[in-house]
Amino acid sequence: MIVIMEEVSDKKQVAVVESAIKKHGYKSNSIRFSSESIGTFPETGENAETLKELPGVKKVIEKEQNNRLARRETRQEDTIVQVGEEKIGDGNLTVIAGPCAVESEDQTMRIAEEVLESGAQILRGGAYKPRTSPYSFQGLGERGLAILAKVRDKTGLPIVTEALDPMTAPTVAEYSDMIQIGARNMQNFSLLETVGKLGKPVILKRGMSANLEEVLLAAEYIMSNGCSEVVVCERGIRTFSDHSRNTLDLGLIPVFKRVSHLPIIVDPSHASGVRENVLPLAYAALGVGADGIMVDVHDEPQKARVDGDQAILPAEFEQMMHHLRTLGNSIDIVVGCH
Repeated sequence: MIVIMEEVSDKKQVAVVESAIKKHGYKSNSIRFSSESIGTFPETGENAETLKELPGVKKVIEKEQNNRLARRETRQEDTIVQVGEEKIGDGNLTVIAGPCAVESEDQTMRIAEEVLESGAQILRGGAYKPRTSPYSFQGLGERGLAILAKVRDKTGLPIVTEALDPMTAPTVAEYSDMIQIGARNMQNFSLLETVGKLGKPVILKRGMSANLEEVLLAAEYIMSNGCSEVVVCERGIRTFSDHSRNTLDLGLIPVFKRVSHLPIIVDPSHASGVRENVLPLAYAALGVGADGIMVDVHDEPQKARVDGDQAILPAEFEQMMHHLRTLGNSIDIVVGCH
């Protein structure tokens, strides 16, 4: 059950609703969707008629759904996620770019300045790297986070970086403007719960074998712990394909936007794993209505310590931005505008 409060409801009215729920021994959580409404929901049924009569209550949704907060049944308006001064989900295309892994301060600063000049709005970079092999580069850890923060201070680009576990997630939140949950961790429920409580917007990457319902339920873990600003990322799924790293499921985008109010972006770099395919997949993502694109950019991909084969050069990123703007203009979408 979900209780939706009036837009003008105050803290005292919310507290009365929460008290009514807790009085019957049920768990209650509150979540604010921007400045418009507050949803309060118990784990299990409560007297709906009693709740409807309380001051400030707009409506009570009694229909049981496992993923309630992420669905349009709860919120018709599109959620707009604020990251620094940038917005994701406002009807324009947000572009996130940067190295897959932070390797040094010089490398990160060079790439950040290049993508900023071409129109990127948010800088991505991994300080903690989940690798298939335990012998591969695992990232610089907190030193990498400090480098990202320093680059943000110089360029003004807000930063998004990945959290791997509940123990280090608070440290990631201290440095970053947005926290990323990687595909391997989409169903790491203790991590999702922890990140939901940290007060930062989240990018949730779709697991490589996850269906739509599982993605929505993963978002629910984050949202039910207090975070309303969740962005889902389609990054390709595991199929029988042998011509790319994964298969980009562009068909998910319009379906997701019908059933959920959350923004959804596309990562063509991890979807393809092949540099030459990144740009056409990025253009396709714009065409199917994605709210943003996240790409790997490296100025020396042959020397990259992580995923060099899928990183595009700064010149290719500039070309991509030019074509995205041309395509965006034809369908009245702003691309990469600061």
